[in-house]
Amino acid sequence: MRRLRSGFSILLLFAATFMLGFIGLQYRTQWDLTQNGRHSLSETTIRILGHMEGPVRITSYASRHDSKFGNVQQSVSDFLAPYMRIKPDISVRFVDPGEEPKLAEGAGVQANGEMIVEYGKKSGHLLALNEESLDNLMIRLSRKEDRLVMALAGHGERKLDGIANFDLGEFGRRLVKNGFRTGSLNLALAQDVPQNMNLLVIASPQIDLFPGEVKKLEAYLERGGNILWLIDQGVSSGEPLHGLQPLADKLGLSLTPGTVVDPAASKLNAPADWALGTLYGAHPVTRNFNLITVFPFARQIGASENSPWHVTPLVDVAPQGWLSGRRNPAFDRHHDVHGPVTVALAMERTSQGRDQRIAVVGTGEFLANAFIGNGGNMDFGVNLVNWLAGDEKLISLQPKATLDSSMLLTKMQATVMAIGLLFGLPLIFIAVAAFIGWRRR
Repeated sequence: MRRLRSGFSILLLFAATFMLGFIGLQYRTQWDLTQNGRHSLSETTIRILGHMEGPVRITSYASRHDSKFGNVQQSVSDFLAPYMRIKPDISVRFVDPGEEPKLAEGAGVQANGEMIVEYGKKSGHLLALNEESLDNLMIRLSRKEDRLVMALAGHGERKLDGIANFDLGEFGRRLVKNGFRTGSLNLALAQDVPQNMNLLVIASPQIDLFPGEVKKLEAYLERGGNILWLIDQGVSSGEPLHGLQPLADKLGLSLTPGTVVDPAASKLNAPADWALGTLYGAHPVTRNFNLITVFPFARQIGASENSPWHVTPLVDVAPQGWLSGRRNPAFDRHHDVHGPVTVALAMERTSQGRDQRIAVVGTGEFLANAFIGNGGNMDFGVNLVNWLAGDEKLISLQPKATLDSSMLLTKMQATVMAIGLLFGLPLIFIAVAAFIGWRRR
């Protein structure tokens, strides 16, 4: 009977071991215990992968033995492993460029570790092994068709391909990376606004538009066109918007003159007329967005109460600041408007059976080459364009911040720690061993 019980126990142990092994093969669970989960894919990446229907094919031109980088194939495998856990239909094929140079040359590969990612009928090259680069490529490949973004031209506007500090060239290049096509639109030459355009950018014209051009813009608005309008603080409500006042009236905009003064910027050694954006409205553009944005020389943007649009304030700035029409930096309760001040609005309505979207921002400087590198300006601008173009599913979140995990020790603390490691721990082990030996005797 005892032998029978022992045999039955051994049989149960083997069965339990087998079941654990089977479950381990069928189901894999991992936990990222780092402080901010930096070894896990971001919510942005997971959302992009979930949006992609169908297999993704990746060909990596990486060597097994590189004199400088070692086993590049292993590095690529480690990088892609989290993606393959989220999306199992990602397939990876390795080609060693040293063993098959003609294949690498024919594919146009320029660097060891370069990948060609194919999705549907589209493909693209990836040079950098980082999440942001692969996310941008995935977004570009997942668009069923390229979105066309055009900037109004012919009146001294900011250019999406310009290199001057005033222009929006850096922002335009980022849009191209994300799968948008960009161009300029001169309504003095074009008969009408193109029908295939997804978004029109009106970026700070410097001279008045002709009445005929304004009529074309009004017709575009009536057809349900989407607009990103950047209005600089130099234009006040008492002055014409360079001929665009009829457009502002149709949108029901209320433009209060003056420039935002933000004392919080002065505390960060920035000019007081650089308004810091930290208060965001409840909207797809700003959902889970917690980066600080910078709006230099911003003006207030409002909407009339009887506006036919659904209006959402996107960014409020200067909760301890004010809107001033004077250069005096001190607050004057008789002339200035106390903060917070709204500097960006999102407007939406249903037109001809589809959503029509407008965004108005009280400065063009925040996307200009001179300022777009500040805070989360680039991310906020890309989110705006994604929403305006109808791609809110691809609105990105900011990457995980790398938290400071360094330990700063004084000279005395470092000395005590060194002595403890060199002498203290060995003495503790010897004492424990001696105590165990004495107990056994």
